Amino acid sequence: MFKETYHVIGVMSGTSLDGIDLAHIHFTIIEGKWKFEILECETISYDPFWLNNLKVAVDFSTDALAKLNQDYTILLANVIKAFIERHQLQHVDAICSHGHTILHQPQNGFTLQIGNLPEIANILNQTVVCDFRVQDVQLGGQGAPLVPIGDQILFSEYDYCLNLGGFSNVSFETNGERIAFDISPVNTVLNYYANKLGLDYDDKGTISKSGQLNARLLSDLNEFDYYKKPFPKSLGFEFVKATVLPLLKEYSIPTEDKMRTFTEHIALQTALALPKKEGQMLVTGGGAYNSFLIERMQFHLPQMKLVIPDAKTLEYKEALIFGLLGVLKLRNEINVLSSVTGAQHNHSSGVIFYPSLPIS
Repeated sequence: MFKETYHVIGVMSGTSLDGIDLAHIHFTIIEGKWKFEILECETISYDPFWLNNLKVAVDFSTDALAKLNQDYTILLANVIKAFIERHQLQHVDAICSHGHTILHQPQNGFTLQIGNLPEIANILNQTVVCDFRVQDVQLGGQGAPLVPIGDQILFSEYDYCLNLGGFSNVSFETNGERIAFDISPVNTVLNYYANKLGLDYDDKGTISKSGQLNARLLSDLNEFDYYKKPFPKSLGFEFVKATVLPLLKEYSIPTEDKMRTFTEHIALQTALALPKKEGQMLVTGGGAYNSFLIERMQFHLPQMKLVIPDAKTLEYKEALIFGLLGVLKLRNEINVLSSVTGAQHNHSSGVIFYPSLPIS
C-alpha cells in the first residue's frame, strides 16, 4: 500500500542557465487526485566558473565531460545539502533531481544530464531519484519534454501549458491523449545577446522592445526545418549553436534589432504551434517575466487568455513537476507518456539511488 503524502525536494537546472532551482514540495494523493503545495524554494545562481563551463561543455571531449559530471554531481549535492540545512528540513522522502542537460541528441539515441551519478545519494545521505530522460531515449523517444504528465495531473484545467525557459515547450490534450513538444529557442538566444550588452538577461523585454523588426531575418528564422517537422520533437542547445546563432550572425544589424526580431519569432512560432487559438494558456518559466514577449504573444493570439500564475508556480513549476516524476517513480507508476515523447510505450522513467549503508 503506497503512502498518501510525500515531502520531496524537486531540483532543476535549465538550459537558460538561470541557476539551480530547488523546491520543497508537499504532495498528497486522495482517491486518485494529486494536490501539491510548494513550500520553501530558492534559485542558486552559478558562479562565473560554472556558468562558463556549462556554456561550452557541448564541445568537451569524453574525458572532460566525465570529469565535469563528477564535479557537477558534487556541486549539486552540496547545493541541495545547504538548502536542506538552511530550511531545517526533516523527513524528506526523496530528492528528485533533473540534473543539467549538456548533450541532447535523441536522433542518435543519446542524451546526457550531468549531476546524476550514484555518489549524490551518499553525499546527501538521502534517497535520490534522477536521470529521467535516458530510458525514454533508449525506448525510441525524444527524452523530452517530460513536464507534460505533470501538466495533465496538476494543471488539467488549462487548455495549454506553455513553459518559456531556455526553450519553449507546450502541452495539451487532443483526441484523449496528452501531446507536447518543444516549440523554439527562447532564453538561450535572448540571454546570449543580452550578455553581449553586459546584462544577464533582457529585463521585461525592454531591450527587445527598443529594437527594430527585421522582416527578412524574421522570414529566414521561420524557415528552419524544425518547425515543419511533426511532433514528437525536441530541441537541444546543439540546434542553437549550429543553426540559430550562425544565421543571426549573418545579419549586420544592431543587437537590439536581433533581439526584437527573435522575440517576434518566438511569439509567432508559439501561435503557429497551437491547433486551437482560443481558451486558457498557463504561462510559466523565466520568459513569463518578459512583458514584451507576452505582449507579442497576445498580439498573435488575440482570443487566448494568457494566465501567469503566482510567483512560486511560475518560477518553480519544472522543479515541482520533477518532484512529481520522482514520486511516481517511487510508486512505480507511469511518469513519461509515449504520446508526448514518441517512445515505444508509456513507462516509469528514472533511477533511484539509495545511500550506502556504512561499513561497521
